[in-house]
Amino acid sequence: MDFKTEFKPLTVQPEEIEGISFQMIDDEVGEHNYTPEQYRVVQRVIHASADFELGKSLLFHPKAMEAGIQAIRSGKKVVADVQMVQSGVNKTRIEKFGGEVNVYISDPDVMKEAKRLNTTRAIIATRKAIKEAEGGIFAIGNAPTALLELIRLIKEEDAKPGLIIGLPVGFVSAAESKEELAKLDVPFITNIGRKGGSTVTVAALNAISILAEQV
Repeated sequence: MDFKTEFKPLTVQPEEIEGISFQMIDDEVGEHNYTPEQYRVVQRVIHASADFELGKSLLFHPKAMEAGIQAIRSGKKVVADVQMVQSGVNKTRIEKFGGEVNVYISDPDVMKEAKRLNTTRAIIATRKAIKEAEGGIFAIGNAPTALLELIRLIKEEDAKPGLIIGLPVGFVSAAESKEELAKLDVPFITNIGRKGGSTVTVAALNAISILAEQV
């Protein structure tokens, strides 16, 4: 038997493909309890991951969307835990309002201090970031230790972020760090369980920046 089939490339434009994808997502998600603004994040997270379970597990602090949009419009800094998040974010929209996207994990002083204290660079980078990004957005998609350290600093009133996008992926402390984040009365976007990652963190942040750009 001949199983060969003729490959027919798509002839639609990227914008059309995205629109078709979003319609498919809407159809499969069906009814939901998210606000229209929150759903924009859910939609883009699913689009980035093709994971409906992950998208439907997102949790939003009641003030998360308002806080994130306001932080971007006010030109507050965005702090990424790793370069992958920094690379994926649409920086043009952030910079339009005077903001910037920073990552500190590979800074020489961070690496030196982490070695001296025998701890993770993510922890030291978080300590550095809170001094430079008060009221900013912390986008954490890879390092649970960064999220746990940020939570500790918030409890000790040393950190005052505008919004935390806490979606680290992994098996060690990822789910636990997000559970702790969900207990805080600070604006956050997180999810239940081990799933997450830099790609979905970028998707969430880009969704907020798109909303911020819409007047």
